[in-house]
Amino acid sequence: MTSPHEVSKAASLRGYLDDQSKKALMARLARMEGHVRAISRMVDERDWADEILLQVAAVKGALNRFASTLVEDELKACLIHCEDPIEQEERIDRLTKVLATLFKQS
Repeated sequence: MTSPHEVSKAASLRGYLDDQSKKALMARLARMEGHVRAISRMVDERDWADEILLQVAAVKGALNRFASTLVEDELKACLIHCEDPIEQEERIDRLTKVLATLFKQS
């Protein structure tokens, strides 16, 4: 059985974003959501493809900036909070693998 201390420690490791970072990331997501809704509206209204594609490019750029910020926050948290070198290595390995996937799909 897991002790309450172990549960709270696991939750704190999982929730590495501080309140300010979380708020900034959520704001970025909300703006992207608005852009995607605008793209949907543009398609529905049969706007010109070049105008729609400009909005698509803006969303892609925003997603890349979001991912970059998330990586930066993860690395900072790992350096600050990971006291165990094995845990540090595991988190960096996980991040490296997902970055490889992200770059393949770009």
